[in-house]
Amino acid sequence: MQTVTLELPDELVALARIKKDELSHETLKLVVLELFREEIISLGKAAELCGLSIAAFMEFSAARQVPLHYGESELQQDREYFESLRP
Repeated sequence: MQTVTLELPDELVALARIKKDELSHETLKLVVLELFREEIISLGKAAELCGLSIAAFMEFSAARQVPLHYGESELQQDREYFESLRP
């Protein structure tokens, strides 16, 4: 996986209450959460990108008051995605 370096002002990190040693992973989770909130990615894909179980991502989302908006089309996307993982 390719990565990019992102510079964030110290004030922003402080306001987000993110510990510097967790900055990379927590920032990743927040970006993924926003993609999920905007319905760009499914619940399953969001959990995968964050390295979390679906249940853990659901808790993360709920803690930030982001609704799940998980319906039949999202279920179908997740089924197709998990099918693609089978050998």
